[in-house]
Amino acid sequence: MFDIDVYLKTLAYEGPRTPTVDTLRELHKRHLMTIPYDSSLNSGRGTSLWAGVDIDQDTTFDAVVAGGRGGVCYELNGLFSALLRGLGHQTGVFAAGIRQADGTFGPDLEHVFGFARVEGDIWLTDVGFVGPSYLEPLRLAVGEVTTQSGTDFRIVLADGYHVVQRKGRTGDWQAVYRFRPEPRSYAEWGVPSSELDRFARQLSGAGTVVRGRAFDRGQRILIGKRLVTVDDGHESMRGVVDPDDYAQVLADILGRPAGAS
Repeated sequence: MFDIDVYLKTLAYEGPRTPTVDTLRELHKRHLMTIPYDSSLNSGRGTSLWAGVDIDQDTTFDAVVAGGRGGVCYELNGLFSALLRGLGHQTGVFAAGIRQADGTFGPDLEHVFGFARVEGDIWLTDVGFVGPSYLEPLRLAVGEVTTQSGTDFRIVLADGYHVVQRKGRTGDWQAVYRFRPEPRSYAEWGVPSSELDRFARQLSGAGTVVRGRAFDRGQRILIGKRLVTVDDGHESMRGVVDPDDYAQVLADILGRPAGAS
């Protein structure tokens, strides 16, 4: 059963509950550091990938927050939005197309993430994107550069979209995802779409499970057997082939003892 006190205890948060930017920042980062992203839920779901976007709040809370199993974008962001509303924030959701490996973007409804109106501004909140991405909310201000743990973030305009970009201590700006700042309804994900179905089949066919969790200076993302680490703005990748190494990496990300199911 959804319970704000249990939620905050899980996040080890004992600070103010007033709906301020500082509270939002702290809760957002703690969420990413505490509750992992885990796409194994979607393994083999095919075109039903988005069928549960409008989550059962109590059931999902019991599994993810109280049960600690990890979740995907609509679960994690859905729960976080409910927490923020319970604390007095004005919230809603946006839809985004994620940048693919070839530089193109996925369908507009590929990803669901949140926003909160605080102190006269709109802040992007996303505790359900495996990353690399922002650990603290981003103010919806085109061109404004924000630095978080050695990584710069900004929002630019391109082809009628707002594009979230990131840049580490080396390299150029790279897109994270693009979106239109128009509040969406969860019901939109329930409308049949050939584009979404085609994309879901591609994801299901790839069969790669992605898991990730943040730490104070960055993120660890396990894509199949490749580990991407962002630490203080420095990004690295290595293969995780040895079974014991894989078990330990997975345990670190999921927050469970190595070998636990």
